[in-house]
Amino acid sequence: MNLPNKLSIIRMILVPVIVLVMIFPYAQFDITIPIYNVEFVTISLLNIIVLILFSIASATDFIDGYIARKYNLITSFGKFIDPIADKMLVNTMFILFVFQGIVPVVAVLIMIWRDTIVDGIRMVSSGKGVVVAAGYLGKIKTVSQMFTIIFILLNNLPFEIYHLPITDFMLWFSVSISVLSGLSYFMQSRSVLFESM
Repeated sequence: MNLPNKLSIIRMILVPVIVLVMIFPYAQFDITIPIYNVEFVTISLLNIIVLILFSIASATDFIDGYIARKYNLITSFGKFIDPIADKMLVNTMFILFVFQGIVPVVAVLIMIWRDTIVDGIRMVSSGKGVVVAAGYLGKIKTVSQMFTIIFILLNNLPFEIYHLPITDFMLWFSVSISVLSGLSYFMQSRSVLFESM
């Protein structure tokens, strides 16, 4: 297994670690999580730990792609595992935020629906021998989602100090770009999808 694929596997392994850190019943074991104040904004040590783990996982996404392209290490397994690892990481974080009541469920549902539809489009296209390449909108979507998650974990710092709702903006930007990139995939593949109607 080459290095880019190993990095994708590491990204997948970090997902359940992040889940465990976020949902572990600390109170039942009398574990107190320290809370820090930045001006009038509070942030817990738990958020900081999750932020570090998420940042490491996100970094593997950019590093594995860079290495695979630079050293021509693109493989079929890599094409399969990389987008799955991305979606596991991002969608898991958003689902946990919904569970915690931090983000609206509608926003997360739209992004997950988009991913499901795009996966279906890719599956049908692949069966017809057509490769649906990841476009720039899809890459922008992933980056915007990752930054949204980082801002949520930081409780909108430093923008919250200046009463700028950047996290809310980034969340709905991610939803919008998800829809647009989904439409782009659909338009690329519509001839394949409708050829036997």
